[in-house]
Amino acid sequence: MKLRRLLITVTAFAIAMGFLESAVVVYMREILYPTGFEFPLSPFPINLAVTELFREVATLVMLVSIGILAARRFSTGFAWFIYSFAIWDIFYYVFLWLLLGWPQSLMTWDVLFLIPTTWTGPVLSPVLVSFTMILLAMVILIRAERGLDSRIPGMMWVGLILGSLILIFGFVLDYSQHMLTHFTLFEMVQVKNPEVLEVATSYVPRRFPWWILGIGEAVILASIGWYWKRAENKA
Repeated sequence: MKLRRLLITVTAFAIAMGFLESAVVVYMREILYPTGFEFPLSPFPINLAVTELFREVATLVMLVSIGILAARRFSTGFAWFIYSFAIWDIFYYVFLWLLLGWPQSLMTWDVLFLIPTTWTGPVLSPVLVSFTMILLAMVILIRAERGLDSRIPGMMWVGLILGSLILIFGFVLDYSQHMLTHFTLFEMVQVKNPEVLEVATSYVPRRFPWWILGIGEAVILASIGWYWKRAENKA
């Protein structure tokens, strides 16, 4: 019963956050892309770029806070964090589609994240990852609701971290290849450098490494399966 109540509350909060996120993007696109969002990106003022970075940090702080407030144990707090993150991300695109008619399809490219560098990919890619996050969260939360051990073993952390790093590599690869033809790895993350912003706004997506996404997802799903099977054997 407690899980159901929390699930409704956290879901509502995450959906509301998704709308706020999409509303911010609507305003930004009205200013920067009055004729519609597309690559290459419009010139981005430095102050807006820095503001956007801090906005993303603030968003992460709010999502982490959900996990802290909704749970007493680290494992369930982590579960609520990734669950709220996934719901927020999915409904961000739902609301953008309702408000702007964008994305035109799940294969439309988007700028996904800016920390530590720019992540890009077709909309389908983060949506797939979000559903995997929901699956992982529910497996942990259901275990906890049943009064069973919901702690995340070290081996599972290895799998989750490895899979996540593979996913991140896939998301930043195309953009990084573009930037590394002009700058070093250290230079390309200096968002206050006008030259970096100039080259960044000339970026046009080429191809998304679906095979890397597939490997990362497979590692994470295998970790979830191992966790569930291990937990069932101990029950």
